[in-house]
Amino acid sequence: MKKTFVQFVSVGIVTVGVLAFISCSPKHIKVSGVQTPPAVAVSTPTVAASSMTEASLRGGEFEEVPQLVSVYFNYDSAKLSAETRSILKKNAHYLKNHPDLDIMVTGNCDQRGTVEYNLALGQRRAKSVRSYYMLLGISGHRIATISYGKEKLVCSEMTESCWSKNRHADTEVREKIAAKSAASMTPASSSTTAPAPSAGQ
Repeated sequence: MKKTFVQFVSVGIVTVGVLAFISCSPKHIKVSGVQTPPAVAVSTPTVAASSMTEASLRGGEFEEVPQLVSVYFNYDSAKLSAETRSILKKNAHYLKNHPDLDIMVTGNCDQRGTVEYNLALGQRRAKSVRSYYMLLGISGHRIATISYGKEKLVCSEMTESCWSKNRHADTEVREKIAAKSAASMTPASSSTTAPAPSAGQ
């Protein structure tokens, strides 16, 4: 009986000691005389590339130039492949060297699926390209996006080789409106030579 009582008291003392340690644990723990601050989660603020206001589609037609190459997508995907990124880097180099140009990225799909679905998928493809251009240092204010869905088919055959040609995004450009306006306001050079007087004057 005495032995059982001693064991009970010992267990009680250990339990109380553990609870006291847990409830009174300091926020800063000293280990070998060194004070270790608690771990703090650090979050790095990020801004979604697509959140920046796009360029306006108004004010003039965009057109293709041979230096800007189209990129292609897998079926039902807006993901940029390694090959696609490599092409877009070359496109971005050209666009950085021509800051006077506005940019439009068009998203296109193959002919399968509904009109509504393909319009949404084409927009995701265009946004993916725009976001990558922005990551490469091109201002989002220069870049507009538009989806043509399955409206502008390159190939109309119902084969995979044909469908793959229709799943693309194109980069087109035009001269910036501000630059065009400034050019139109520049006075044309005129001759300063006075007209010859007419006879009899």
